[in-house]
Amino acid sequence: MKILVAEFAVGTDIEKSLIPEGAAMLKTLAESFVRVGHEVHYPSAGTEIGAGMSLKSTAESFRQVVEKEAKKCDAGLVIAPDGMLPELNRILEENTVNLGCSPESAACCADKILCTKILEKAGINAPELAEKAEKGKKYVIKPRFGCGAEATYLVTEFEKTEEFIASEYIEGEHLSVSLIAGKKPLPLTVNRQFIEFEEKKDRAGENPEKNGVSGIKYNGSLTPYQTPRAEELYETAISAVKCLDCFGYVGVDIVLSELPYVVDVNPRPTASLFGISRVMKEEIGDLLLKNRFGELPDSVKIEGEYNFSKDMLGELFGRKSTTRH
Repeated sequence: MKILVAEFAVGTDIEKSLIPEGAAMLKTLAESFVRVGHEVHYPSAGTEIGAGMSLKSTAESFRQVVEKEAKKCDAGLVIAPDGMLPELNRILEENTVNLGCSPESAACCADKILCTKILEKAGINAPELAEKAEKGKKYVIKPRFGCGAEATYLVTEFEKTEEFIASEYIEGEHLSVSLIAGKKPLPLTVNRQFIEFEEKKDRAGENPEKNGVSGIKYNGSLTPYQTPRAEELYETAISAVKCLDCFGYVGVDIVLSELPYVVDVNPRPTASLFGISRVMKEEIGDLLLKNRFGELPDSVKIEGEYNFSKDMLGELFGRKSTTRH
């Protein structure tokens, strides 16, 4: 089969700081599809990953390249910021077989307010959305349509805006569950997320919601994370992807306190995949294709553990080391 894997950072070169993470996910998927006998094509604005065939693209032409190439491919998968994913997945669905979430599901996950309401209606614990700050409480501020820990802050006070949401801060372990969602959901691993809190001394007057805050940043993960509550975490993640009608690889971010709280549902490959591919015996490419065209196994085999940081990805996938001249 000919498979299109389109990763936004690599394909557009808009945000260079995201290229190492994007290239790590793209290379992991491309190499896996190739190992199981398929041909991979991917848009690139300059970064090469050493697997598959690159297609020249730019920030302006990325969508057009995805659409044009999708028509020539048997299947496709897009990795992009959550707010852009619905549109790009729709392009895939109109031109080839989409190995990821439907545009409708991706849109539900992207909207943090809508996603929280859907989870709560299904009886799944999620941090409660806040309209105003209460004295003595902490809150997490993040973009309503953001992804990961992008522009995310821990605050004690905030001003409500249309662009940002505020939710109660839950003390606990920062984890994620990686799984393949579909007719028969397949849990892959529980991952520990390395979350850093950076104190902000400036008051950032143009962003009043950030006053007196700590920045929350994701800096890699450990996979698998051994915990006696793994089954509880898997059940929570499976319930979340079912009520959001997700499909394909999904990463569910969870804060594990007395109860597991779902803080984000990422309807696309996540950085954890870079570590998972190094401890999972099965090929992620094969699993994604079986999920759409065949039948998934009952479980996967995990051996050993792997951890990485964003700095490590920068060293491995920086432009100098990944561009062919």
